[in-house]
Amino acid sequence: MILIISGTNRPNSKTLKIAKCYQQLLSRKSIESEIFSLSDLPSNILETDLYGKRSAAFEPIQHKVSQADMFIFIAPEYNGSIPGALKLFIDCCTFPISFYHKKVALVGLSSGRYGNLRGIDHLTGICHYLRMQVLPLKIFLPNVQQELNENGELLKEDTLQFINEQIEEIARFSS
Repeated sequence: MILIISGTNRPNSKTLKIAKCYQQLLSRKSIESEIFSLSDLPSNILETDLYGKRSAAFEPIQHKVSQADMFIFIAPEYNGSIPGALKLFIDCCTFPISFYHKKVALVGLSSGRYGNLRGIDHLTGICHYLRMQVLPLKIFLPNVQQELNENGELLKEDTLQFINEQIEEIARFSS
């Protein structure tokens, strides 16, 4: 099972809309996936789930992470990198079993022109430290506000073509 991580805790984010687009495209290829939005993290996670502690609120989240064979991290640009909530989420997951030797695809997005290129580089380093197998084909979505229509669907044919290429790679990579 692929767990798509909507990598921000911002409510109703474009990141979550992109995650839903990915889930729909994966479903068309008969690839099972689930979305976890960081907006569903417990509000007190900083106090309850670091340094080996585990709260009842985080247990079902940890279970989803443990059951996943592969991840798709969709990470918006926050101050030239990834959101602190995404790093906190990774840090709260049980180390090392949550991510070691699992596969991951990375997607960056931004309202600016580079699609979180620098943040995805940072996230790649984190994934390598966690001994994850990173799919070489990464997607960058600059000016993401221009990529989605009012229904949260991808508009641009070239963007869909690139994402579908990555979905094909994910299908090969996850098997």
